[in-house]
Amino acid sequence: MHEDEALYPPVEPFGAGARGCCPRCGQGKLFDGLLKLRPACSNCGLDYSFADSGDGPVVFVLLILGFIVVGLTLWMQVNIDPPLWVHVLLWVPLTVVLGLALTRVLKGILITLQYRNKARPGEIDRG
Repeated sequence: MHEDEALYPPVEPFGAGARGCCPRCGQGKLFDGLLKLRPACSNCGLDYSFADSGDGPVVFVLLILGFIVVGLTLWMQVNIDPPLWVHVLLWVPLTVVLGLALTRVLKGILITLQYRNKARPGEIDRG
């Protein structure tokens, strides 16, 4: 994050993060695989060592998917009353697939926002 940022036009963080693109140039890929970050951008060379999304994306995924899946499950149980195996066949794969997809999107958005806002670990001033 120490290089001259004037060489790169501003990147919209939500769009770039959702697509999994570099937070500086918006062209290179952010991920190497499903959720693993690349060491650096292949286009502009930005070092991704600053990126630490922590547990933030997972917390949001749990809250969002919990609300959606539990709500749909309860609605289905009250209105249709299917057997338990139908619930397992429907909701377990849906939760896994949506959870992984949403985690990737939210992790990308959080990392691009970290870059844009120059976020860094907190420090205690004891002076």
